[in-house]
Amino acid sequence: MTKKIIKLIWIGFAAGFIGFILFIWGVSVNFLGLFGELPNFKALENPESELASELYSADGVLLGNYFRENRSPVTYNELSPNLINALIATEDVRFEDHSGIDLQSMGRVLFKSLILRQSAGGGSTLSQQTAKNLFKTRNLESQGVLSRVPGLRMLVIKTKEWIVAAKLEKAYTKDEILTMYLNTSEFGSNAYGIKTASKTFFNKSPNELNVQESATLVGLFKAPTYYSPVFNPENSLRRRNTVLYQMEKYDFITKPERDSLFQLPIELDYKVENQNQGLATYFREIIKADLIRWTKENLKPDGSPYDLFGDGLKIFTTIDSRLQKYAEEAVSEHMKELQKKFENEMGNRDPWIDNTGRVIPNFLENAVKRTDAYRNLIKRYGAGSDSVDIKLNEKKKMRVFSWERGEVDTLMSTMDSLRHYKKHLQTGFMSMDPHTGHIKAWVGGVNHKHFKYDHVKQGRRQPGSTFKPFVYAAAIENGYSPCYTVIDQPIEVNIPGQPSWTPKNADGKFSYEKMTIRRAMAQSINSVTAYMMKKLSPRVVVETAHRLGITSDLEEVPALALGTSDVSVYEMVGAMGTFVNKGEHIVPFYIDRIEDKNGNLLQQFTPKKKPAMSEEHAYLMLYMMRGGFEESKGTSQGVPWTLRDEGNQLGGKTGTTQNASDGWYMGMSKDLVSGVWVGGDDRAIHFRSWILGQGGQTARPIWVKYMAKAYADQSLGISKGPFPRPERPLSIEIDCDRYEMESNRFSDFDFDPKRDDF
Repeated sequence: MTKKIIKLIWIGFAAGFIGFILFIWGVSVNFLGLFGELPNFKALENPESELASELYSADGVLLGNYFRENRSPVTYNELSPNLINALIATEDVRFEDHSGIDLQSMGRVLFKSLILRQSAGGGSTLSQQTAKNLFKTRNLESQGVLSRVPGLRMLVIKTKEWIVAAKLEKAYTKDEILTMYLNTSEFGSNAYGIKTASKTFFNKSPNELNVQESATLVGLFKAPTYYSPVFNPENSLRRRNTVLYQMEKYDFITKPERDSLFQLPIELDYKVENQNQGLATYFREIIKADLIRWTKENLKPDGSPYDLFGDGLKIFTTIDSRLQKYAEEAVSEHMKELQKKFENEMGNRDPWIDNTGRVIPNFLENAVKRTDAYRNLIKRYGAGSDSVDIKLNEKKKMRVFSWERGEVDTLMSTMDSLRHYKKHLQTGFMSMDPHTGHIKAWVGGVNHKHFKYDHVKQGRRQPGSTFKPFVYAAAIENGYSPCYTVIDQPIEVNIPGQPSWTPKNADGKFSYEKMTIRRAMAQSINSVTAYMMKKLSPRVVVETAHRLGITSDLEEVPALALGTSDVSVYEMVGAMGTFVNKGEHIVPFYIDRIEDKNGNLLQQFTPKKKPAMSEEHAYLMLYMMRGGFEESKGTSQGVPWTLRDEGNQLGGKTGTTQNASDGWYMGMSKDLVSGVWVGGDDRAIHFRSWILGQGGQTARPIWVKYMAKAYADQSLGISKGPFPRPERPLSIEIDCDRYEMESNRFSDFDFDPKRDDF
């Protein structure tokens, strides 16, 4: 009888062993589709997980990420030893000794769970947890028919994780597995992977984490939300101390160290990454549209399109993080003060006014109809419903932008917030290296979180007098010297089929003095510019502006001389850069190259160049642009001498539209060409005083602050100095005394209102 029992036991043991082997085999090959697919060997060699694409500045600073899961990988050498010790002590103390499956740990779990009926904790090794993270072994897509059988589902899942863990152990070193685990784990707060988690919770790199910070992050593996140091700080502190206890238990720290660390609070530097924070927020949104288009037009070797939000692309831009920082500082410093002036002038009056200075009726009621909030209410309640007006005026909690106090928590209705935001002035600023076309700084507005519209490339506004250089460029190309003289007096321009045009000067007066066109441009005299437009024709000026880099449609009318057609800061900077770049136009660009997640070059971008004017004519236009600084009463005379000393040559042009809706400044040095626009989101929103709203007051100070910061930073290599002169002698005389003596081809302009040069 005893022999029979022993025989049955052996048969049972053998059958069980064979059954277990067959079960393992069945799972590994997904026999009859019962168990669900396992990753193939190729997938094990190249495990896939979603990686955030990273956007870098030209000087190697991470500007931002594009992601569904905010994850950026690190290497083992980038991990703090404190982090590694905390992880091993808490999650898998025998990690270095097993081959993916810890039989001792499994035995402990089975004994406590099945016999003692106690909670035994997890028995998964780090290798198994890495398998779960990498290959989503618990997702429905990985399940087979037997997964629907109660009790079998978890056994199948665990078996899969054992198999994959064993394969991972053969394919990778221990350090690589540990790194993969940290790179693929979720930490909560939209942080995936240790690099993002370190940045999110402590604003540190993984190699900078101290013991208590490492323990806090490792503690999140148990339950990211429940043990979140942000949302459940008491739970997090308790869990952190448990991790510290484990580290002391396994001799990674001493007991006195543990006791000391127990007493410390969790000190966070918490910031969830999004596109409203950090440097170049507007730029990051503009470039995102280009990158999405690029991913659709470029395919991987397997024929599938790239995924900006999951393929871990590395995009290297032309932006310089230092210049970007200085540009944002310059905008913030000036716009804060300018907004204060605007509000002081505004008082209790609304700033949306017509050409007569009267408040526009129903301005907000019409403006709200262009918002998503209004459209959503119409969908919900129907057009004409009283509920729409009730909801628009219903107060609710919201956080609004304020220059004085940052973000302010308040109670406002949709109409209240619209009124609040419409009263804010906006700006667009861009700076470019004219010799390469590299955009170095881009500020599309005053605050990306609250004002999404980009005023560098998306926005187009009337440039006012900043358009005048294109009129004078056409004149220079047609043989006129900067010394050519015209009398400042009324001028009437008549074109068949168009109304006659007689512009006034900004101050409404005419001096009737003879002046060079260089001085006229420097002082922004409208009558002289109108006269040159009459001599040249609008068609010639339009052709010149387009050739130099303006891409917007320009109306062929005489008033174009004073900047009546809308253009963007982006194209204005590109066109002005042609003068500094010896007459060669380079389309401004901002993507240098794109690499895949492994650093392989996918595309190197090159600038689009074309000859636009001769080197001599370009230099003569720089000489004209310098007039604002060098001629009496030039519109750039207010620029501090500290920017103009040491033999520095600068060019600049202010611009202001008729009712001061738009203030502009275009500034150039031998190294940088920059453009600034300032105004309201709506053209009706502006200073009542033209003096306060002119470009020299609203826009130029931003350029001044930016250049002062750029010159002060010697690491940039941006220096003061003259614009390079052409090697060949100039064929056009710019010494006006000599020009007067030698030239008898030019005479004073005799005004005749009936005269028509066309």
